[in-house]
Amino acid sequence: MSQSNQASRRGVMTAGFGLAAVAAASVDATAQAAAQKPAASKGAGKDRAGSGFVTTQDGVQIFYKDWGPKDAQPIVFHHGWPLSADDWDAQMLFFLGQGYRVIAHDRRGHGRSTQSDTGNEMDTYAADVIALADHLDLKNAFHVGHSTGGGEAIHYAARAKPGRVGKVVLIGAVPPIMVKSAKNPGGLPIEVFEGFRTALAANRAQFYKEIPAGPFYGFNRAGAKVSQGLIDNWWRQGMEGGAKAHYDCVKAFSETDFTDDLKTVDVPVFLMHGEDDQIVPIADSALLGIKLLKKGKLKTYPGLPHGMASTHPEIVNADLLAFFKA
Repeated sequence: MSQSNQASRRGVMTAGFGLAAVAAASVDATAQAAAQKPAASKGAGKDRAGSGFVTTQDGVQIFYKDWGPKDAQPIVFHHGWPLSADDWDAQMLFFLGQGYRVIAHDRRGHGRSTQSDTGNEMDTYAADVIALADHLDLKNAFHVGHSTGGGEAIHYAARAKPGRVGKVVLIGAVPPIMVKSAKNPGGLPIEVFEGFRTALAANRAQFYKEIPAGPFYGFNRAGAKVSQGLIDNWWRQGMEGGAKAHYDCVKAFSETDFTDDLKTVDVPVFLMHGEDDQIVPIADSALLGIKLLKKGKLKTYPGLPHGMASTHPEIVNADLLAFFKA
């Protein structure tokens, strides 16, 4: 490997940025979901949904999955950059089996949603979720966001109509803010994120192979059990979205300040963060965010990576379920 390629790979491994992934369900999670399938089979016919699109005020079509009885407790999953609703397979199957109504959407410019060249910032992302919640008439929904999706979830919760949000979970999430500044000295330099945009524009396909093969799932750690399936699925989801939207989203996840959102939200918020998260370092995210929440709970996970919801779904799902039932 050339020195330039080595430097490029080191840059990918050490940089922190808002992503999200739950690329594929583990064998244990799939078995659990299959065993609990009858619990999710209630409400056939008109009480069942499936998938569809909601059109926003600016004409963008947002794709969503909506599984389970419409009168069941809804859980809305928010994916991160540059992925899609498919990131949440392990959680969607598990909680469907538990009798919940599970919903996941593709953020604008991502997955099957419109490849928008405008509106790729947090205020519009939150407005899109408002449109989705109105379209599905969601009440007291639990919102779960990973990485960039965590920023979107808390940004939405701070703006949601009364009665729409019951609880929020942020997994390896970007709040309060990622980029380094005088107010956030522990953040990552702006040059890191400029590097992501440069790499994306130069060779997005290659860039999207290096991220999951390295720091996202912790596969660059000694002794890591590498899953080629997770790597391939991450790449598949990323390449399905639009390059312009992904390029713009780098600014959205790195430079948006969620401090006021964290302070505003008055429903229970559960922060879950891997202590070996190489993408969104815990010291400048969850450990700061917990101090800003009115009703916050924090749990950290020794040795777990950024993409822990797919590498360790049995742990994540169990803790989510306990929080939802509390």
